[in-house]
Amino acid sequence: MPHRIDVAPIEAFFTELQDSICRGLEALDPGHHFVEDAWQRPKGGGGRTRTLDGRLFEKAGVNYSRVFGDDMPGSATAHRPELAGRAFDAMGVSLVIHPTNPHIPTTHMNVRFFTAFREDAEPIWWFGGGFDLTPYYPYREDVVHWHQTAKAACDPFGPELYPKFKAWCDTYFYLKHRDETRGVGGLFFDDYNQGSFDDCFAFMRSVGEHFLPAYTPIVEKRRATASTEAEREFQLYRRGRYVEFNLLFDRGTLFGIQSGGRTESILMSLPPLVRWQYNYQPEPGSREDDLYQNYLKPADWLSGEGSK
Repeated sequence: MPHRIDVAPIEAFFTELQDSICRGLEALDPGHHFVEDAWQRPKGGGGRTRTLDGRLFEKAGVNYSRVFGDDMPGSATAHRPELAGRAFDAMGVSLVIHPTNPHIPTTHMNVRFFTAFREDAEPIWWFGGGFDLTPYYPYREDVVHWHQTAKAACDPFGPELYPKFKAWCDTYFYLKHRDETRGVGGLFFDDYNQGSFDDCFAFMRSVGEHFLPAYTPIVEKRRATASTEAEREFQLYRRGRYVEFNLLFDRGTLFGIQSGGRTESILMSLPPLVRWQYNYQPEPGSREDDLYQNYLKPADWLSGEGSK
């Protein structure tokens, strides 16, 4: 393998994935379109930040970025000490969707590629990514569909991948200080370089390409569900958990800040409106209580364990 990897095919996939997801989301929210903000990173790289402020989607952001340089961020070398002293090249697509209707879940997806190199050694490389779902008023059939699609993304590459990366997602998107998961999970993988480069690239592509088939049917099913002001208030309260996770625990946020990425793009994931309420407790037996009791802990959704 050469000292540097040809990243052109990977970059081409990421830019087309951004385009196709934006087209799919615009089709769900007619009359509203993404606005693109192209940016350059002074130390190397840049990206395309796209945001949509629509009727169905209160805030949707779909980012493509590529950053490279000679100074490895501290968060990366702490995670992988062997990266010290190497130049790096990191790229990927990341999205977060905050719907207006409390009955449509918030969702996040990311697929990424990272390589570190120096001229006297073989390159270090890996793929990462996944997608996860954060409902406010969950429907079990939606959660099952989400996980069935996640499994379908993994199955061609081995039966062990879905359970492994589903469990990793449950562990990663966990708010330690709240003792709850951020939502109902999905897939999360990182440092993925098992097998050939082509097979790893194909798996990462499969995850990215299964996002719209996982999310679109849920949006279409719940978009006309009537909601109350009290449900909207609960949605805004639970959005606070999203903020807490992204600012306290998310490795991607930390890497972006430490690598000199564009702050507006990195914090694009935060919801437009959010509220905190002191010592909130759901009413026993309510739909809000159902979320707390049955959906904010790891569950084997495909076997029926978890929700009522």
